[in-house]
Amino acid sequence: MTKKTDCVAMLLAGGQGSRLGVLTKNVAKPAIPFGGKYRIIDFPLSNCVNSGIDTVGVLTQYQPLVLNDYIGSGQPWDLDRMNGGVHILPPYQQIKGTDWYKGTANAIYQNISFIERYNPEYVLILSGDHIYKMDYAEMIEYHANHNADCTIAVLEVPFEEAPRFGIMNTNDDNSVYEFEEKPPHPKSNKASMGIYVFNWLQLKKYLIEDEQNPESDNDFGKNIIPAMLKDQKRLFAYPFEGYWKDVGTIDSLWDANMDILNPKIPLELDDPTWKIYARTQAYPPHFVTRDATVQNSLISEGCFVAGKLLDAVLFSGATVEKGAVVRDSVIMPGAKIEAGAVVQYAIVAENAIVKKNAVIGGRPEESEDLESWGIVTIGPDYIVGEGEIVPPKAMLGNG
Repeated sequence: MTKKTDCVAMLLAGGQGSRLGVLTKNVAKPAIPFGGKYRIIDFPLSNCVNSGIDTVGVLTQYQPLVLNDYIGSGQPWDLDRMNGGVHILPPYQQIKGTDWYKGTANAIYQNISFIERYNPEYVLILSGDHIYKMDYAEMIEYHANHNADCTIAVLEVPFEEAPRFGIMNTNDDNSVYEFEEKPPHPKSNKASMGIYVFNWLQLKKYLIEDEQNPESDNDFGKNIIPAMLKDQKRLFAYPFEGYWKDVGTIDSLWDANMDILNPKIPLELDDPTWKIYARTQAYPPHFVTRDATVQNSLISEGCFVAGKLLDAVLFSGATVEKGAVVRDSVIMPGAKIEAGAVVQYAIVAENAIVKKNAVIGGRPEESEDLESWGIVTIGPDYIVGEGEIVPPKAMLGNG
């Protein structure tokens, strides 16, 4: 056994992300590029390091190759440690046989032996597909001060949005008396963020009991939390105030990228007191020609811009040729927008090419029917033909 540690973080990063369509056909959702030079998983990993948590298990499953390569030894996040550090934890076959991770709780259950190596007092459960900055050490301190068995991070959402979330109903002291999964008539607007702190010995007991129940969905929200409430364990809601976004859909991924360009939204990626670390490839400086037009846009290293950018996020190595227009769009690494092309309200994925004079998407105010309007998605390595017109809400990808 290695030295005892206060907390082990378990980062659930195996989701397929089917609502992201062509963007997750060959990569796990946490490996999706975000914000010009990051990937989604950079946020929880950086939060761990900034919070002083240096033992992290990353549970992978769906299309893990890109994610595994990206995390590597953990060096960019200072997680290449002799004791602790970052560990990739895919499902594996045991003597008695096993299968894929059946749910969030089963994923942790299958890695009990990993957690036991560190004999932690607390286990922190995280999702790998949220954009936010959070000091987990403060949450763990809150958990300890309340003598809690489980603490759940919550974010107050508008009541009209509450039916989309798991809702924590609490007493005045923030103790949880009821958990409702997507209630049609919510009593509270405290939405679970999918971030949990457990006392390890308590969690281990409930994981084992849950695994022995053939009727269980093996899920924290559906099974573990309700079981603890039924046993009258001490569950507390930890109020979080700050930017947080689940980027599990095309619209939310686009929104979160656009939020970077909005000075009124507190998503500061250049905050020196809370750095977001990433494995970045070396590129030369970006180049913007004299006759290019750039307004309120983010341009990363290695980009070449000769066209017009309005409210755009360009990732490393992207190209916008002369006469091309990119508005309200996200252009991922290595993508190319050729001369005369117009890209509006779109996500153009890695190494895709929009050929000359093609027209991608449109503006909502120009659409006759808002139901048919939406963000266009162009998949990785896809080529949009010269002069081709791609209507709003379309999703194009190879295969």
